[in-house]
Amino acid sequence: MATLRDILRKITAVKKTQQITRAMSMVATVKLRATQTRLEKFTPYARRFRDVLSNLSSRVDSDIHPLMVKREGVSKVELLHFTADRGLCGSFNTNNILMGEKWVNEQKKLGREYGMNLIGKKGRDYYQKRGFNIITTHTHLYGAVDISFINNMTMDFITRYTDKDMDELYMIYARFINMGKQEPTLVKLIPIEPFHNEISIEKKAMEYLYEPSAQDLLIELLPKHISVQILNAFLQNEVSEYAARMVSMDNATRNCKDLVQDLTLIYNKARQAAITAELMDIVGGAEAVKKA
Repeated sequence: MATLRDILRKITAVKKTQQITRAMSMVATVKLRATQTRLEKFTPYARRFRDVLSNLSSRVDSDIHPLMVKREGVSKVELLHFTADRGLCGSFNTNNILMGEKWVNEQKKLGREYGMNLIGKKGRDYYQKRGFNIITTHTHLYGAVDISFINNMTMDFITRYTDKDMDELYMIYARFINMGKQEPTLVKLIPIEPFHNEISIEKKAMEYLYEPSAQDLLIELLPKHISVQILNAFLQNEVSEYAARMVSMDNATRNCKDLVQDLTLIYNKARQAAITAELMDIVGGAEAVKKA
C-alpha cells in the first residue's frame, strides 16, 4: 500500500501537470484565434475566386488547358499530405495519417506508382519509418508560409504534370468544421475538376464582361486556383491543429483535476486509518498498563 508521502508526491506531480496542460490550452487558444482570423479573411476571396472560375469555365471548352484534361491510363500519382509539426492534439495527426495510408493502399491495388509530398514533421517521421515513397518533405511552415512559396510549389507540380512525371495529384488535409470536429479531407488538385455543376441558377443568369477574353483569363487563373487550394489547406489544417490541441489540453486539465480529487480522497482515508491505528496502539497500551 502506498505511504502518505508517496500519495502527496503523486498529488504534487499531477498538479504540476495540470498547470502545464492549462498553459498549453491557453497558448493554443491564442494561436487559434489569430489563425482563424486569417482563415476567415481568406475564405471570401477563395469563394469568389472559385465563382469567377466557374463562370469562365462555362463559357469555354473544358479542353482549353492541359490542367483540365483527364488522362487515360493513369499510372503515376502523387499526394500532398498535411500533418502537424507537433503532437499533443488528440487524434488529429492519426486521422490524417490513416487517410494517407488508405489512399496509398488504394493506389497500390490499382497498380499505380505513387509518391508523397509531406507537410509537417509528424507525417514525415511516420512515413519515413515505414518506408513509404517520399518525394519532398517540408516542416515548420505553419504560420510562416507565404504565397510565393506556394506558387513555387504549384509550378513544380504543374511542371511534373506537363512533363508526364505524374498523371494525377491529390491532397489530404484536415478541414475545420467546428471546435469539436476536424475532418480529414481528400481532394484532387490535378487535373482540375470541372466547375460547371457548381454554378447556381442566379449565377448562370449573371453576365460578366471580361477583358481580356474568358479563354485567356481561364488559362491565366487555373494555376492560381491550385495555389489558392493549397493555401486554403495550410490555413484549414493549422486552425484544425490548434482547435484539436486546445480541446485535448482542456480534457487533460479536467482529468488532472479529477485525479487530484481522487488522490486527495485516498490520502485522507490513509491518514485517517493511520491516526486510528495510532489511537488503537495508545488505548491498547493504556489497557495493558492498567492490567499490570
